Amino acid sequence: MASLEAKVAGHYTHGALQAAIEAGWATVRAHSKGAPVDQLAGVDEFHIGGRVATEMVCARIDLGPGLKVLDIGCGLGGAARFMASRFDVEVEGIDLTPEYVEVGNGLSREVGLDSKVHLTQGSALNLQYEDAYFDRATQFHVGMNIEDKARLFAQIARVLKPGALFAVYDVMRVGDGTLDYPVAWAEEETTSFVAAADAYEAALVATGFRVVATEPQGDLALAFFARMKARMAEHGTPPLGLHLVMGKDAATKVANMVQNIARGAIAPVLMLASKA
Repeated sequence: MASLEAKVAGHYTHGALQAAIEAGWATVRAHSKGAPVDQLAGVDEFHIGGRVATEMVCARIDLGPGLKVLDIGCGLGGAARFMASRFDVEVEGIDLTPEYVEVGNGLSREVGLDSKVHLTQGSALNLQYEDAYFDRATQFHVGMNIEDKARLFAQIARVLKPGALFAVYDVMRVGDGTLDYPVAWAEEETTSFVAAADAYEAALVATGFRVVATEPQGDLALAFFARMKARMAEHGTPPLGLHLVMGKDAATKVANMVQNIARGAIAPVLMLASKA
């Protein structure tokens, strides 16, 4: 029987993601003079809110030149490349899905950020980094696939320096009711471990963090999906978008997420913590 982590990695595996992104990127480049990191944002910042959410998180963790940042569950590395290009930080990303890491490192080379962004395939529950190595850590939409959040946060605490800031941006429980599946992070509930904010806070405190802020972002999420729907109605499916990483049932996943958020069961939550 496949392990839980193997199932999660399998859920995210596309199989031909590099070719799909290259084709879409070629179309975008033909019509855009924007920076490559910005051109890719629609597909490689795989979390609710996209670039808007990435900027929100980065604004809360006081990034600056030379800092070492760990991005847990980095996916294709879009948030990592944004941080490196905007704030001149060095980013190590870790993700379960080999395809994401391979494609993401290739994208970093193509945009000239491979000296500042390095992605590694591995488990967030067994981080292969030295103690007290990183100045900052980020986690974009990761905890929904990890049941043992205390072990996750203990690993992150170990590799952070004292006083380091850690930003969690996960989908969390904010109300009662069953969830409709599939969603972006799971086909069904056996690989979905959405927890309430107080469970996150308890796990963070138990592993040596001080929780600084907890901020539900349901309105941001609904506005994000509304903009996505409006753009598609006006311009059709974009050449680079989250549909590429969500696969053939992307529309169903988006509809279910919108429904789950709109009825108050879940919402993305920004949680800021510092290591004691």
